[in-house]
Amino acid sequence: MAENEDQVNEPERGEAGEERSREAVPAEQTPAQSDEAPAAEAPEAPADTPAEEPAAEEVAVEGDEVLAEEDLEEFEEETATPRVKPAIPGMDLEVDIVREGEEALGGRPRYSEDEPDDETDDVTTETDDELPQTIADASIDLAAGARYRATGKRKTAVARVTLKPGTGEYIINGKSLESFFPRETLQRTIRQPLETVGYETRMDVVAAMHGGGVSAQAGALRHGVSRALLEADPNLRSELKRRGFLTRDARVKERKKAGLKKARKRPQFSKR
Repeated sequence: MAENEDQVNEPERGEAGEERSREAVPAEQTPAQSDEAPAAEAPEAPADTPAEEPAAEEVAVEGDEVLAEEDLEEFEEETATPRVKPAIPGMDLEVDIVREGEEALGGRPRYSEDEPDDETDDVTTETDDELPQTIADASIDLAAGARYRATGKRKTAVARVTLKPGTGEYIINGKSLESFFPRETLQRTIRQPLETVGYETRMDVVAAMHGGGVSAQAGALRHGVSRALLEADPNLRSELKRRGFLTRDARVKERKKAGLKKARKRPQFSKR
């Protein structure tokens, strides 16, 4: 019985001993509490000390940049008036392009009037604008019964032309020029030979047309009128040929080839 009583009292003594040890050390704190204590007990700044102010001569602007009082006014002016975007990009830029050869010449003209270039003077080229509008030395007999006939061709169109003295009227297959060729461009093409000679109001043109289309018939008619003028005055050959009125335009549609769809178009290739 004594042994059982001792065993029962031992745990009671252990619990009492633990309680005494806890009461003996009330100031001890757990590690978690000790870590939080310094942060909670951080010293506060005294209210009497004034906050540091920037120097009077310097003002902080946009982060770490520091501007003096002199530059502050310029900065305020720039921010007050923002840059306006131009309506056309690049219109506010200055042109700095130097043309080829200007830098080497230093602002002098390329060719001097006092010293003409021999190469450019020796070679003279004539263009359509430089050619005279009318041939002054044309002499065609305009007798009452004068008739000058020729044939003009263009593609598959054929024009049999007859020139006779008159007032500049064109009769093509019994119709006037305006009704047979409504397009003004074709009318100007047909009138070119007589206007070049200067007889556009002194001779009539009677033509019989067949074959071809509208454009081809106009080219054939101009070719026929030019050849008829050559019959009237052979001296006009050089001037008419220089303008290309006597040249037979031999361009025609290329014929279809066997095995092809057209002159050059091939069927689609299929590998399999």
